[in-house]
Amino acid sequence: MTTTTKLIRARRFLPLFVTQLLGAFNDNLFKNAMVLFVVYGVYNSEAAEARFSALASGIFVIPFFLLSALAGQLADMRDKAKIIRVIKACEIAIMVVGGTGLALAWQHVALDALAIPLMLLALFAMGVHSTFFGPIKYAILPQHLREGEVLSGTGLVEAGTYIAVLAGTIVAGWISVDHAAILVVIIAILGYVAGRKVPSAPPMCTPEPLDFHVLRASIRLVRTTLSDRRVFLAVCSISFFWAIGTVLFIQFPPLTKNILNASKEVASLFLVIFSVGVAIGSMAINALLKGTVSARWSPISVIGMGAFLIAFQEVCAIWPGHLATDPLMNVSTFLVQPLALALLGTLLGIAICGGMFVVPLYAFLTTFVDKSLTARTIAANNIVNSGAMVVGALVTGVMTWLGLPVVQQMMVVAIACGASAWLGYLLFRAEKSAHTA
Repeated sequence: MTTTTKLIRARRFLPLFVTQLLGAFNDNLFKNAMVLFVVYGVYNSEAAEARFSALASGIFVIPFFLLSALAGQLADMRDKAKIIRVIKACEIAIMVVGGTGLALAWQHVALDALAIPLMLLALFAMGVHSTFFGPIKYAILPQHLREGEVLSGTGLVEAGTYIAVLAGTIVAGWISVDHAAILVVIIAILGYVAGRKVPSAPPMCTPEPLDFHVLRASIRLVRTTLSDRRVFLAVCSISFFWAIGTVLFIQFPPLTKNILNASKEVASLFLVIFSVGVAIGSMAINALLKGTVSARWSPISVIGMGAFLIAFQEVCAIWPGHLATDPLMNVSTFLVQPLALALLGTLLGIAICGGMFVVPLYAFLTTFVDKSLTARTIAANNIVNSGAMVVGALVTGVMTWLGLPVVQQMMVVAIACGASAWLGYLLFRAEKSAHTA
């Protein structure tokens, strides 16, 4: 029986895996149902659609920047399983608010005055929810898993996350907004039930008073955590990845509608392909590294990601033009277009390389530091990641404001992959130096 098979059946891993799966599914079901409805049902301008998509992404990640330090302290100083139960109970209340916003939007009742603000409020609250859950889902792994299982467990969590993203994206693109409003509440309840099954994970250090001064705590946490060169390089590499991913996810809906002349179901298909690719990459890198935590494949993986991005941009650039009066293509019509398979193939390549790049870096962060510091290390990583994602959203907004077409924005993302590859290479060199020292 393989390590992966053993883990997926073990009570020390399965409840956490299911809880994370349902949470990621709900995040993406709600966010995509909201964004797709607004892009396809409210606005009729590429610039306005891109701005709303960027706004939604920014609102979701702001809590990571503000509250990750507190979340990391809490996870290291308290029983992680108990925190999970509180977090998942809060998700139910959040989704009641978000579901109300979706239901009002479906009825076109007070769209600008109430429906959209309620949805954005719930999105912000889900960002807070994810901020507090994020450090736990990685920090609990080395506490519950054996040394040789951590990379496999991290790969499963990443793959499961993107399978959930895949499922949430599919459902958001294919069901009506009123059905989404009901489903997000049901999934939140199921997540709470699964979270209650996570085994106890008491603190690995003597509890200390929590620092509720979020700015001071964040600066201190980041400064302390990033003082180690290898942790610094790993965090910076992961942050570049998430900045790149943020730009791509912002661009997909307006690109699909305005450049490809395709429906929201096709936009959903794009996000699905991306999620499947990251899941494939997450599992492939585990097989290549054979359970060893290493950044060996990270530089070549992100270079591959950049190459596929350039290819994706080129296919979009030569996509046949259309008239403003042409109907949007559904999935079956889109798939028979001459360039459709090339477009989806390059997108899949981007995602596979991305998964291969980021999984070993997360595993490195959870195994390199002492177990009593794992949650705070992940929290520091989340602070820097969220800052990078906000920068990605702002850069997208600026490029849109400057009139740079969405297709050409892909080239900016591809160039950023070069910087990420360099950081990955420096990390691998530092890793080799530490082994030979």
